[in-house]
Amino acid sequence: MAEEKKAAEVAEVTEATQEANETTAQVSETPKEETPKQDPQEFLESFDWVKYEEGIEKVEDSKLSEFEKLVEENFVDTADEEVVEGKVVHMTDREAIIDINAKSEGVISLNEFRYNPDLKVGDKVEVLIDIREDKTGQLVLSHRKARTIKAWDRVNDAHDKEEIVTGFVKCRTKGGMIVDVFGIEAFLPGSQIDVKPIRDYDQYVGKTMEFKVVKINHEFKNVVVSHKALIEADIEEQKKEIIGQLEKGQVLEGVVKNITSYGVFIDLGGVDGLIHITDLSWSRINHPNEVVELDQKLNVVILDFDDNKSRIQLGLKQLEKHPWDALGDDIKVGDKVKGKVVVIADYGAFIEVADGVEGLIHVSEMSWSTHLRSAQDFVNVGDEVEAVVLTLDREDRKMSLGIKQLTPDPWTDITSKYPVGSRHKGIVRNFTNFGVFVEMEEGIDGLIYISDLSWTKKIKHPSEFVTVGDTLEVEVLELDVEGRKLSLGHKQTTENPWDKYAEEFAEGTVHKAAIAEVVDKGATINFNEDIVGFVPSRHMEKEDGKKLVKGEETEFKIIEFNKDFKRVVASHTAIFREQEERNVRSAKKRSSSSDEAAPTLGDANAQLQALKDKMEADSKKK
Repeated sequence: MAEEKKAAEVAEVTEATQEANETTAQVSETPKEETPKQDPQEFLESFDWVKYEEGIEKVEDSKLSEFEKLVEENFVDTADEEVVEGKVVHMTDREAIIDINAKSEGVISLNEFRYNPDLKVGDKVEVLIDIREDKTGQLVLSHRKARTIKAWDRVNDAHDKEEIVTGFVKCRTKGGMIVDVFGIEAFLPGSQIDVKPIRDYDQYVGKTMEFKVVKINHEFKNVVVSHKALIEADIEEQKKEIIGQLEKGQVLEGVVKNITSYGVFIDLGGVDGLIHITDLSWSRINHPNEVVELDQKLNVVILDFDDNKSRIQLGLKQLEKHPWDALGDDIKVGDKVKGKVVVIADYGAFIEVADGVEGLIHVSEMSWSTHLRSAQDFVNVGDEVEAVVLTLDREDRKMSLGIKQLTPDPWTDITSKYPVGSRHKGIVRNFTNFGVFVEMEEGIDGLIYISDLSWTKKIKHPSEFVTVGDTLEVEVLELDVEGRKLSLGHKQTTENPWDKYAEEFAEGTVHKAAIAEVVDKGATINFNEDIVGFVPSRHMEKEDGKKLVKGEETEFKIIEFNKDFKRVVASHTAIFREQEERNVRSAKKRSSSSDEAAPTLGDANAQLQALKDKMEADSKKK
């Protein structure tokens, strides 16, 4: 068995020797005077491995060293996971035979060379020694893995040296493109394709372009490339040249780069400028896309720029004649014009009477009415309206218009329609702290002061008496034609009840009522729904010396009545004090008529003095 094993090994060595002999160049003849070097192939063929392994025949160390040196010079040390260069020596329909100068060739599937359909015999390729010798003794190589390893080396080198690389745009992806660089799939963000925004990514698919490696993530094996970075340097030089030549008023050609709600960005050849929406057209527009479109070429004028010229303000409408300059001389104050409502504000509406020519109708000129209203109550955007030219300033390019002037002024015949003393009905439109505004008709409003709302009620605020929208009967109290003021009254439409109360509640009259409320200086009593009387504290004392309390009903004497100020003052104390005085007078009268019982003068004085002392004591208590 040992001999059979050795024989097999010898046969294997012999076979390997024959394969090496096919690919190894023969050692050239040496001059006779030099000692020829032994060919390693010849050495292998003549070497007796059986005797060497059995220890029967020894080999000199010098010959072994020479052999190892020759093998090292002529054969590759095929270590696993090593990338080496090989040569295509044969090709089939499916595989390529690669010679890496090892003891055997390797086989690689043609699928790994799909990117290179022109592969042929004799081409040199990079391969990875995947397995030095498999179970069958075959050398296993991989071109794809070798290409990937070398690609990472090249990508890292390009990134470190900031070199330009060539890549193939394979397909679109979310946010950008996938690019094949050295066999590695790199990401090209959409913002890094070009200096201008890209709207159609598909136009780049299938193209071979130059890129710059801008970022590498070694942990996740991600590569980011940029095409924009290559052209930015050229653009920067071009930008400096353009900026250096910029002047206000200069007209340049540009391309619409981006459109926003507030304006349009123009590419001036590497330098961006902004046309604000107000500088696009003399007419009002809602959005810039009404005037321009993307990628449109147009001429623009430089209006202004900052100190470093990084912000350039452009204009488009300035290249055209101002519409006010083309406004006909036939339009003058007092003329009627027609136009479209373009803008509405709280204070009025702007009417475009010609392209780029607008006039303002102030809200006060929309109606003869004087109470506050909004412009939206009269017109809407897009309405076609007719108006009268009130003012016209061609130098300042301002025009004011009016709508109410198309109808007669209701104040023209105001004296005949609303004479003083006449009674009418009006609608409550608004009220303030001091009164109520009543609309008699469109354009004619009158004011009712709070004191003219009721004869009897003490009103602190008009909202206690009326609400907006109520219909009130009024009487014209005053009329100021020049000031356009109408003073009205509501209480004047009814009889003044205080004329009747002046007799019913005259001073000295006595009425029965109850204490309604007790306040700091006295109390209030309700004689009826209109008259509220006041009782001072000193007049609330009863005959027994106690004071009246809330809800207590008794008689009161009117001691003051003022119709103009609607003031009524009453007293309960005066009731029994008056009775005391009557009793004293009655006692004096009886004493004088009876001689026997007639008191002396001293007795009468004593009674009077006692009464006086009591009154003084009562006064001190108060």
